[in-house]
Amino acid sequence: MSAILQRFHETANDALVKISEQLWPGAKIALVIYTPGAPEQDIVLEDQGLDRDEVVSALRRRGLSIDGDNAYKRDLLDSVVGALAFGAQNNNPPPAGHWGQSFWDIGREERALTEELVAALKLTRENLRACQATIHLCGGFDPAYVNDAQAAMAVADKVLAKVIA
Repeated sequence: MSAILQRFHETANDALVKISEQLWPGAKIALVIYTPGAPEQDIVLEDQGLDRDEVVSALRRRGLSIDGDNAYKRDLLDSVVGALAFGAQNNNPPPAGHWGQSFWDIGREERALTEELVAALKLTRENLRACQATIHLCGGFDPAYVNDAQAAMAVADKVLAKVIA
């Protein structure tokens, strides 16, 4: 650490100690200095016992928006999307008690619902095919019904092709 940076840390720390002595009981203080585009120059000085989650909560109360763009939120949302995907694949569950468990469970439940819907669509499609074949074999059928049934089966086949490998 350069002598100038070392002196800055000492001065800032001394100032924070003086400020914290004037705060009400239980209050904590942090100093964050950043240079946009140069994260290697970031400086974070924290009071002893500082709860970083509370710092984020304080910033939210003062206008920090969930709509803003930052690496933390991108990483968090990537983790949520990953948990949803892993749940859908029934693969790589999070450790017990992990915050991502609820997202993994949602992915798993959505996949189970999809599998249930696919099974219902396959059953319906097969019954429609069987009905169409029976009517055709009996010789008395309305060609419009056959055309509509074939169109409905084509729709079912397209959807089934998307979810059945």
